[in-house]
Amino acid sequence: MSLDSRSKTLFDKSKRIIPGGVNSPVRAFYSVNRTPFFISHAKRNKIYDVDDNEYTDYVCSWGPMILGHADDRVVDAVKKACDDGLSFGAPTAKEEILASLIVDTVPAIEKVRLVSSGTEACMSAIRVARGYTGKDKIIKFRGCYHGHSDGMLVKAGSGALTGSVPDSLGVPKGYADDTLVAEYNNLRSVEELFNENKDQVAAVIVEPVAANMGVVLPDKGFLEGLREITKKNNALLIFDEVITGFRLSLGGAGEYYGVKPDLVTLGKIVGGGMPLAAYGGAKEVMDVVAPLGGVYQAGTLSGNPIATTAGIETLKILIEENKNGLYQRLEDMGKHLAVGIRFVLGNKVHVNQIGSLLSVFFTDVDVNDYETAISSDTDKYAVYFNAMLDKMIYLAPSQFEAMFISAAHSDNDIDDFIKNVEEIKEIL
Repeated sequence: MSLDSRSKTLFDKSKRIIPGGVNSPVRAFYSVNRTPFFISHAKRNKIYDVDDNEYTDYVCSWGPMILGHADDRVVDAVKKACDDGLSFGAPTAKEEILASLIVDTVPAIEKVRLVSSGTEACMSAIRVARGYTGKDKIIKFRGCYHGHSDGMLVKAGSGALTGSVPDSLGVPKGYADDTLVAEYNNLRSVEELFNENKDQVAAVIVEPVAANMGVVLPDKGFLEGLREITKKNNALLIFDEVITGFRLSLGGAGEYYGVKPDLVTLGKIVGGGMPLAAYGGAKEVMDVVAPLGGVYQAGTLSGNPIATTAGIETLKILIEENKNGLYQRLEDMGKHLAVGIRFVLGNKVHVNQIGSLLSVFFTDVDVNDYETAISSDTDKYAVYFNAMLDKMIYLAPSQFEAMFISAAHSDNDIDDFIKNVEEIKEIL
């Protein structure tokens, strides 16, 4: 990027009035040692920056754009909805339509509440679990991310896997005390926490496929084991499907793996690119939410008519295109790309892939938990990111994020990606 680029000018101006110049930290490109580019518009599988550069996009707005950018069907519906008003703070028929689509497609959800962000969905589901069970403690997994609410911004402390300390300034230690941290793909660590905190654990929350330490797949039997352990201890199981919901299958990871949690959180795809999320589960659990029950949660813009329109159109398209093999095609492209990268880079990398989710780790060990994920050479990833960006391919500007493939990508895009990796392999 040239020193006089419009993106650099915008970034310098933004840094004066926005912390770090961005409204979400990873956008700053700090970990890849580059000035971020500013986007002007996007269409299908391409994004365009303010300097008129065109990139093939494998970030897809961090997952929501499973149909590709600016799908005409979704955009036209949203434009029409805008003519009727942006927000009413009162019920609309669209809320019931979207809720019905969610209930009909996600096996674990019998009732659902719409909110505005994945953080809000996870925070609310945890409150519901505590209200339903009458217990306070929550078990999460190191390396899994469930939004930036205070209780989830914790990491494992020294010594045994018991309590935690805050992982962000501004989070009181008291919030961390009730969040216990286990190891992903390690059922024994979960059992130990239950044994050490008898009758105190309300729920286990997990990304069924971890995608915030890079993509890390659950070992065979891990999710089933969590289901058994939580039932045995009268605790709830929460699947955070903000990323995997409607991406691995119509019914998300729960359907994909055949495991039924008590609560599910959804985001990203469910809003079709608009700020919308949801949490839901079994009727008896969700009926503790106000106004039926004593668990309070509210939101002025929850289920607003513009976001629900985008969600409805997106889910209707996914339901219809699933009949024509959409998810199988996404899986095939994902496998093709993973196999191609492995073939070109060999033992320089470990590639994890499931469906349309991928991560390339610059390590020679299998990546199946937090420890193995952080063995990746982040400096090497930065070289890889920058080299691919110079070839007009946009990847996540962080080792520990996922790659996303959309319905707008083609087999030719995947072949081109692999060809470009071949061209840069000598510097990796």
